[in-house]
Amino acid sequence: MRRVTGPGRGIVLAGLLVLTGSGALTGTPPAAATASPAAHGSAPSLPEPTGSRPVGITSLHLKDTSRPDPWVPAAKARELMVSLWYPAASPGHRRARYMTPKESELLIENAKLTGVPPGVFSRTRTNAFTDAKPAGGRRSLPLVVLSPGFTEPRSTLTALAEELASRGYVVAGIEHTYESLATTFPGGRTTTCVACDERKGEEFWLKVGRTRAADVSFVLDELTGPHPKWRGASLIDPSRIAMAGQSAGGAAAIPVMLKDARVRAGIDLDGTTFSPVPDSGLARPFLFLGTQALHSPGGKDTTWDRDWRHLTGWKRWLVLAGAEHVSFTDTALLLEQLGIYRNPGLPGARAVEITRRYVRAFFDLHLLKRPQALLEKPSARYPEIKLCTPGEPQGACSG
Repeated sequence: MRRVTGPGRGIVLAGLLVLTGSGALTGTPPAAATASPAAHGSAPSLPEPTGSRPVGITSLHLKDTSRPDPWVPAAKARELMVSLWYPAASPGHRRARYMTPKESELLIENAKLTGVPPGVFSRTRTNAFTDAKPAGGRRSLPLVVLSPGFTEPRSTLTALAEELASRGYVVAGIEHTYESLATTFPGGRTTTCVACDERKGEEFWLKVGRTRAADVSFVLDELTGPHPKWRGASLIDPSRIAMAGQSAGGAAAIPVMLKDARVRAGIDLDGTTFSPVPDSGLARPFLFLGTQALHSPGGKDTTWDRDWRHLTGWKRWLVLAGAEHVSFTDTALLLEQLGIYRNPGLPGARAVEITRRYVRAFFDLHLLKRPQALLEKPSARYPEIKLCTPGEPQGACSG
C-alpha cells in the first residue's frame, strides 16, 4: 500500500486514504484488505439524500490554456474533470455512475485488494440522474465547491454532494488531475497520480494548495463568467459561493479563500493546513470539523490552533468522536459494505449522516441566512460531535 505524509497522510486503501483511529502511520487498518465472500459480485450503495428535490448530475471537461499543468509541465494546458450535482426538475431515467470501470480497476489494483471485482466501485449505486433537466430560477441557487483528499477522486464526496443538491445547492466536485490515482477524460484517456512520486515536504504541500486554489478559481470562471460551460449556469448566484474539502482538499480551503474573494465561506474536513492564515487574518466564515484523536485543540496536529487565532470572522471548531480520517467521505461506508474494513468507533453510515448534517447547517447559515442552533451548542441527536473552545484548559471540547 502507498504511504503518504502531510495533509493527506495515511494508508491508501482502494485508492482512498485510511488512517488508523489514532491518526498514526504505523501498522495497517484493523481489518485485512480482503472482501468478504458475500461481497463478491455485489455492489455497494450510497444513502439517499434527505432533501425534497431530485438530483441531477453532469460532467464537464475543462481546459485552462492560461497555464501549463503544474505536475506535468509538458502539458501546456491544465485539464480538469468536474462533476456538477444540482436540483433537477424531475428524476431522470439513468442513474449516474460513481466512477468509471477503469478508475475502479486502478484504485483496487493500487491497493492490492483481494477478492474485489475490478469494477465494483463503478457499479456503486448513486442517487443522481445523468443530465437531468436543472430546476430553479435565474441566480437562485448557491454554489458549493468540493475538493477531495490527495490521491482521491472527486467521487469520494458524492454522498455529501447529493445531499446538498437535494437541498437546493449546485455542487462542483473538482478532480485535481495528476493528484488523483485515476482520472478518466472523454474518449477514455485515464491519467494517474504523477504527484504521488514527488517528495512530500513542506514545499510540496504548499504547491498542492497553490494548484488547488488556481483550479478552483478557474472552475468558478467557467461557471460564472460571461461564457459559462454549463447550460444551467444562469441558475447560480455568484454572490453565494462557498467551499468544503476533505484532507488536502479541506486544507486547500484557506489558500482558495485568500486568493479568491468570491468564495464567501469555507470548511476544512480533517485536513492539516499547509498554508497558514496570515497575521492580517481571514474574516469570512470558516468551520473546522475533524477527528477527535488528531484535531482536538492542543492535540497532535497544531496547525488548526495556529490558524484559529487568525480567523477573525464567524468560526467553529468541531470534532467527531470515533471518527477516522476517511469518516468524512464515502470511503468507510463503501468499504464496510464490501466487508473489507470496519471502524468499531463510528460506523460509516453514521459518519456520513453527521458530516452531511453539519456541513449543510454551515452552508444554510452562511449562504441561505437560515439560523442554525446545531452550530451553537451540543446536540442530543448528534452526541458524537464536540464543540471546541481553543485556548481553554484541557477538556475544552464539550458535547
